[in-house]
Amino acid sequence: MMDNDSRTSLACGRHRLDLSFPRVMGILNVTPDSFSDGGRHLVRDDALRHAGQMLAEGAAIIDIGGESTRPGADPVSSQQELDRVATVVEALVRELDALVSVDTSNPEVMREVALLGAGMINDVRALEREGAMEAALGTGLPVCLMHRQGEPRDMQQTPRYDGPVEEAVVEFLESRLAACAAAGLRRERLLLDPGFGFGKTVEHNLRLLNRLDRLEGFGLPLLVGMSRKSMIGKVLARPVEERLWGGLAMTALAVDRGARILRVHDVGPNVDAVNMTWAVLKEGC
Repeated sequence: MMDNDSRTSLACGRHRLDLSFPRVMGILNVTPDSFSDGGRHLVRDDALRHAGQMLAEGAAIIDIGGESTRPGADPVSSQQELDRVATVVEALVRELDALVSVDTSNPEVMREVALLGAGMINDVRALEREGAMEAALGTGLPVCLMHRQGEPRDMQQTPRYDGPVEEAVVEFLESRLAACAAAGLRRERLLLDPGFGFGKTVEHNLRLLNRLDRLEGFGLPLLVGMSRKSMIGKVLARPVEERLWGGLAMTALAVDRGARILRVHDVGPNVDAVNMTWAVLKEGC
């Protein structure tokens, strides 16, 4: 368990993130086509306003994405992605002093946002894209490595695994950690994400959440993102705008199974769910 792990905080640029208890990461997509909030925060001032609200509701981190990774999404150019995220990162750092994570697999974007004051890289491709490992290493920032099967454009067409999904996730993350070690990216700079919805059926996702503590053996912080995803919609027969309550149940379960960062759209309710679950687990306020 992480309670006995010496890693209870994470150096994130000029910020230090306390991970002695679970934290909430607010999602800020500055894309026109993200599955849940695409097009809502394209204007800088709208993005800044929404980020400020999430911070006020208790978000410890704001995760900015400039390329949609929803199922079926097509990649965007480096310049497109930079045009979307750079001014927002700069504004959040300068005007709100926010701890900003950038959801990117692009080496050029990694280098640029680090210069603008970002504190974390969140890579759904686990630094597998050409040049990403070197770029991430050069930023000096912590990096989240996520499991996936396939690419966004095709990952949900026919996801299948030869064995238990949690073992496939562990095997993949072990291989990426080994690659990071070989490149000189220190283990204390790494976080892990099991990749809910990235090349997984509903059954895979449910099994993976139920066995999330299988990943605790890595001794690294676990970042989990399930907010508003189709797994909730399919189980509860709810459209995307009605998935909050199911998502809160999953947040509580994830905290119980060792998650340290919960990546969500609805910050306030999830902060309450995290804090209440943690109070029960620790038997105190």
